[in-house]
Amino acid sequence: MATYVIGDLQGCFHSFQRLLEQIDFDLTHDRLWLVGDLINRGPGSLQVLRWLFSQQSSYPGSVTTVLGNHDLHALTVAAGIAPQRAGDTLQPLLDAPDGPKLFDWLRHQPMIYAEGDYLMVHAGLLPQWDAAEALALGQEVETVLQSEDYKDFLAAMYGNLPSHWESGLRGMDRLRLITNALTRLRICNPEGVMDLKFKGKPQDIPQGYLAWFDVPGRRSFAVTVLFGHWSALGLLQRDNLQGLDTGCLWGGKLTALRLEDRQLFAVPCDPRDQPRKINA
Repeated sequence: MATYVIGDLQGCFHSFQRLLEQIDFDLTHDRLWLVGDLINRGPGSLQVLRWLFSQQSSYPGSVTTVLGNHDLHALTVAAGIAPQRAGDTLQPLLDAPDGPKLFDWLRHQPMIYAEGDYLMVHAGLLPQWDAAEALALGQEVETVLQSEDYKDFLAAMYGNLPSHWESGLRGMDRLRLITNALTRLRICNPEGVMDLKFKGKPQDIPQGYLAWFDVPGRRSFAVTVLFGHWSALGLLQRDNLQGLDTGCLWGGKLTALRLEDRQLFAVPCDPRDQPRKINA
């Protein structure tokens, strides 16, 4: 049995299937972990969710995923709370007869996942959080997202404030900050104040800020964090850090990490997965 962790899919279904073929993935024995952003921007969001739903239903425990910012955005669109944005590719999923079932399945996936010495999250962790606190905070969001009142949460989810963690935060401010950290964080200052607008390469990080994982004294240092979200960062491998968003959607690669021996596998982006150019 092997456990493979795969970076951001973003609807790149053909590349995903090619990667599964390369690693000779066997759902009856192997396990698949996905770092979130399963859907949107690539053309195969419907196929991705159908495959994941089918496999998880047939082989419980074989597929584990956390939610990314694109997944949460798709839920707001499906709930009629937010419109599609330029570049979104959600319409086939929205129009599908099994779309409501798939969105409901997506809504019930975790925000963060831990097993053994590994912790999987889509984007990052604030420096004040150790693994146990991050898990507890993620579960606060999961509880609301999986409740009957989930649309109230989705309606108030967007926004960049508050920008830093305080244990006394309550209500939607608390939930929004937790969500932003887990699904959008790339950089923050040493005190944990987030800059959620930055999407560039590490060498372009503004003065006074650091990659979230380079903040001195980061309390999650004791576990190995598996994450994606930052395609401009690319593959990052350290003893306690594995960044796996290698930009498949943008013509890069889709990457898998086998946890048992840290071996990497990758396939180039299938041309069928690259988003169509939108005429100005």
